[in-house]
Amino acid sequence: MNRFTELFTLEFDANHPLVFTQLDFWIFFVLVLAVFSYIHKYKLTRSIFLFLTSLFFYFKTSGLLVLLLISSIVVNYFIGKGLGKTQSSTKKKTYVTFSVFFNLLILGYFKYAYFFTESFNEMFNTQFEVFNVFARMGNGIFGNGTFVDLIVLPVGVSFFTFQSISYVVDIFRKEVRPVKNFFDYAFFVSFFPQLVAGPIVRARDFIPQIRQPYELNKPDFSWAIIQIVKGFIKKVILADYIAVHFIDKVADAPEAFPGFISIIAMWGYSLQIYGDFSGYTDIAIGTSRLMGFKLLENFNSPYKAINVADFWRRWHKSLGSWLRDYLYIPLGGNRGGGLGTYIATIVILIFMIFITQWYWLLFIYIGLLALYIGFSLLFPTFKRYVHRDLNLIITMVIGGLWHGASENFVIWGAMNGAALILYNHWKKISPYENITSWVVRFWRILFTFNFITFTRIWFRLEDDGAPATMLGQIWNHFDLNTETFQTLMTGFDTALYVMIFGFILHWLPNKTKIYGEKKFANLPMFIQSIVVAILIIMIYQAFSDGFKPFVYFQF
Repeated sequence: MNRFTELFTLEFDANHPLVFTQLDFWIFFVLVLAVFSYIHKYKLTRSIFLFLTSLFFYFKTSGLLVLLLISSIVVNYFIGKGLGKTQSSTKKKTYVTFSVFFNLLILGYFKYAYFFTESFNEMFNTQFEVFNVFARMGNGIFGNGTFVDLIVLPVGVSFFTFQSISYVVDIFRKEVRPVKNFFDYAFFVSFFPQLVAGPIVRARDFIPQIRQPYELNKPDFSWAIIQIVKGFIKKVILADYIAVHFIDKVADAPEAFPGFISIIAMWGYSLQIYGDFSGYTDIAIGTSRLMGFKLLENFNSPYKAINVADFWRRWHKSLGSWLRDYLYIPLGGNRGGGLGTYIATIVILIFMIFITQWYWLLFIYIGLLALYIGFSLLFPTFKRYVHRDLNLIITMVIGGLWHGASENFVIWGAMNGAALILYNHWKKISPYENITSWVVRFWRILFTFNFITFTRIWFRLEDDGAPATMLGQIWNHFDLNTETFQTLMTGFDTALYVMIFGFILHWLPNKTKIYGEKKFANLPMFIQSIVVAILIIMIYQAFSDGFKPFVYFQF
């Protein structure tokens, strides 16, 4: 059976998922567009078609876990309808509570079951084992072997559960009205370009577009093509090539290389993770625009950030705004805090001690709490900053945990939370905060980039203790000498050139990029087609051997 035939069979092949960098996806997408071009005038029909198409896409990406997506859609749709019908405040709160519990249960069970069980076993010397209760129930009904007994992480589960929570909460807040038609809601949650790796779409931004007439003019078409090509360049060249030919080799065995090479590799990883994730969202945004739907920008040149707060305003904007609106602000945000802030702080402290077994964290917490109380007594207004800081650290630790069930992700989130707290206090006395000279701006960008890259050691290395190994190698064997440069230039020279090219592209002024996009958009369609064809051929000349999935598929 050839790949074209396999594409349209109801069989799931884990070795050939339907993803943007594979030819299969573009055959699938062209056929979807062809059908869409005939039915787009019929609003309900196109919602049904795109929902079923998205289910097929998810099945080809995750197999029978598509049933989980369907279950999530059905439950949250009827919760939304219930919220819209009732006038009782108690019932509204019950609906919202159930939705949050249901969605977090899905996320917690499939993403964190092994993590929490292993941490519990290590801490209390027990031997509990995890098994997939749903698979056992399914195998009992449909026969043994129908479902895998292991708990498999559904691709995109973090994205569609957060999207579902925001929909229900926004109805409760009266920011949106419940979607009347089931297929409109189902299409909103499952829309295939952004389903498995974002950006996280908010109901208030997307649902009004569902019943709008389809419109695609030449500027929109050209802009969409630019986004798709940009995404390919970022993913295939800037991300995959340097990952396969440089970063993975160093990160998998840092002790085999001088510490200076590990530093260069982590600089490269910052470029890789940006190219991989923003490349995905560029393609998602571009393909969505071709179907007449607009997704919001998810990245804004994050390595141009002049401080850590600026970085988090530019990086993964859809997740940042979600955490701000549904976690940070409800806790009190910048204004203050309440019982929820203190409960969440204690839970996170216990959680961090639980997973890391770093009992000394308790003494640090007590010391910081005493320091904060002392300052609050001396300066009454300081209490507001205590609450803001606690809300920030809570938000960033949960943001770290959202990325993965790992001690390293929690540490990564806590480090970024601590950096945000320090910056918020530092900016009040910083002599550089309002200076706009290029020297100061260059220094601030360089410092911010290197801090973010430093924390990414915990993001990239999966095993507990692996970051300490790399840091030890950097500290003890920095080895900035001729032999180190020879190793770089003989083993990783092409990857280094690609890295330099990537950073130059990233740090180009925005007006230069906009100028280039306008020039392309003004070209005749025939010339645009030739340019795109040449670029695609050049991109795939750098295509790495073997399939390298998008990094954020694991989240």
